[in-house]
This record gives sequence, C-alpha cells and structure tokens, in this order.
Amino acid sequence: MIRLQKYLALCGVASRRAAEKMIAEGQVTVNGVPVTEMGVKVEEGADVVRVNGEVVRPEETKYYIAYNKPIGEVTTVSDPEGRATVMDKFRDFPARLFPVGRLDYDSEGLLLLTNDGDMMNRLLHPSREISKVYLVKVSNTISEEELARLRRGVMIDGRLTSPAKVRLVRQEAFAAVLLVSIHEGRNRQVRKMVEAIGHQVVHLRRVEFGPISLGDLPAGRWRSLTPEEIRKLKAVCDENPAKPS
Repeated sequence: MIRLQKYLALCGVASRRAAEKMIAEGQVTVNGVPVTEMGVKVEEGADVVRVNGEVVRPEETKYYIAYNKPIGEVTTVSDPEGRATVMDKFRDFPARLFPVGRLDYDSEGLLLLTNDGDMMNRLLHPSREISKVYLVKVSNTISEEELARLRRGVMIDGRLTSPAKVRLVRQEAFAAVLLVSIHEGRNRQVRKMVEAIGHQVVHLRRVEFGPISLGDLPAGRWRSLTPEEIRKLKAVCDENPAKPS
C-alpha cells in the first residue's frame, strides 16, 4: 500500500507535489470514488486509479532525457497563449514525459525530462541543494566587488539568495561572461541576481544540472541519458537526502 500521490508519481502523471494539487482539485478517483483528501493509500493491481477519467498504471520503462531547450519555448506541458512548448518535440514519445523544473522562455540550455515522477520530485526538492550551472553574459564589465556580492548572496523578492559559485570567464568591451552555479530554484533567479548588482542578462544558457552536462547537444535536440548518467543522478539524490523542515 502506497500513498496516492506517490502512486501517481510512479505512474508518470506528475511529481508528488503536483499530484497532491490534482487530488485536491478532484481530478482523481479510486475505484470510482472521487478522492480529494491526502493520506489515501492504494494497492497496485488491486485498486483502479483514474485521472480525469483515464486509468493510470505505473510505467515499467523509465525514460531519462536531456534536451537542449532553445529560446522561444515555454517549459510547460501546454500553453494557454499558444506558444511553442518543450513538449512539442515529444508528442509521439512512447511515454508521457514531464520537464524537471523550468527554464525561462528567453533562456536556453539543458533541461531534463522523465516519466519517473519519484525521481523528478527528489531532484526538485529544495533541501537537496542540487546545483544548476549557467553560462551568463551580462551587460557591461563587472567588478570584483560585484562578483563578491553574488558569491555572498543578494536580496531578490525580499529574501537573500544562498551564496552562489561565480567565476568570471572573460571581460568584453561592453559585457562580461560568467559561470554561475546555484542550488535554489527561485523564479528567474539568475536574472534577478544580476539585476540586483546593477547589470542585465544579455544571454543565459544552462550547461549543467547536477551531474549531467549539456555538452555539444545542438539546440532543439534531445538524447537519452546513459546508464552511467542515470546512476549518477540517483546517487546525487541519495547523497543529498531531503532535510526535515
């Protein structure tokens, strides 16, 4: 017997957190009975679980994908404004995939997708502090004091960011290129951090997510993670267990 939200994650429907929202909104039934409360447990093979009327079952094959998201795609399953989404490339994929976190519409780079809802939930849990690395071009040259401020943490949206790892890649005539590593996942965080020290992001590309690197994967293309990369992803979750609140 496992909790309903974990069962939905194992089915690849959504992360546990998103599954809880679906349950609360009345989208889930167990044996024909609507369930809106947390804590309900189900047994695989014995209970029939439906989401919006469709029976869901755990997927035997788990898929782990690295995708180089181009600028101009939203990181959602669908978009009410009709914009291109990252899922457009995977409409005919043999399993229902979900993006692990988000990348801004005007950002590009490494995005992981999977039908392993449990793994997705573990990778996104903020207390695991899994690093994301970005190659960032900012307006105007940048000073050592400004770099030090980013490393110490800056105020955005009324809260101090955690210290970031920041390396100056090069100074240009009217710009600077930085390599920024953070483990938080706040909305447009890197852009807001740069704005907090008086600069603007000219270009932003995510090049690493935990142990996975973008490498030379072309924009708009995807590849399956290797068995070794999958092992490393699972290991980083085990090495960084979720901390109790």
